Amino acid sequence: MARRRHHEEHENHERWLVSYADFITLLFAFFVVMYSVSSINEGKYKILSDSLIGVFNQPDRAVKPIPIGEARPQTSEPDPALFDEDVNQAAADSLESIADRVREAFGELILGEQLKVRGNELWIEIELSSSLLFPSGDALPNDAAFDIIEKIAKILAPYENPIHVEGFTDNLPIQTAQFPTNWELSAARAASIVRMLAMDGVNQGRLAAVGYGEFQPVADNATAEGRARNRRVVLVVSRNLDVRRSVSGVGSANAKPDSALQRAGTQPAATPTVQAPQAGAVNSPSPTP
Repeated sequence: MARRRHHEEHENHERWLVSYADFITLLFAFFVVMYSVSSINEGKYKILSDSLIGVFNQPDRAVKPIPIGEARPQTSEPDPALFDEDVNQAAADSLESIADRVREAFGELILGEQLKVRGNELWIEIELSSSLLFPSGDALPNDAAFDIIEKIAKILAPYENPIHVEGFTDNLPIQTAQFPTNWELSAARAASIVRMLAMDGVNQGRLAAVGYGEFQPVADNATAEGRARNRRVVLVVSRNLDVRRSVSGVGSANAKPDSALQRAGTQPAATPTVQAPQAGAVNSPSPTP
């Protein structure tokens, strides 16, 4: 049987043309992309160049820049004097409000002359008879005192006015183990009221207690009626701390809203602090009975 002869396959020597064509196509695409990028950058460069030329060739530009958007009016710094005036006016208004509320709450006691409310634009005084608050010769408050001071505290608590409580006695001498003189008795009574106000919600930093003993009478101690009037406790609510210091320095019975106090009343209201003791004055809670 005759063998078939295998024909040798013809070798293709032009296969490289396919790879070459692909390479040329990619190279063409690459140059197209590079040309496109270079054209865009040239345009941007031209814009930048024209802008710079325009800036340096126009020296007569306005110094004040042209605002973009809605112009806002320029605001000046607030005047501290106006702020202090507003604060002091608010303090003065609070004094009037406190006085009105006390008169409304204690109408019956005012009619019975056991409680008095008076004052001016710098301070107000809430005067209470000692017999309304304390037993004779003692600084321990009675039951009625707790109700009265609680009502007063609710009125005073929302405000920031400084307060000092003044204690006064008549000229009848006292000599006990707890109160050797009227100085101690008057100071202890004032301190008792301060402690009650603090317990009922009044900021303790606003409070001070001062005892004047028998030395600032408002009536004649020669009569029983006069001595009863001199035995008193006065809550003094001041316009600001400077006024409180000035009033407590001489006592509310002797203080006058003169020019010096008027100047004190216009000072910026400082943060109230407990007043340093004077002669016969105490700032601590009342002694344990």
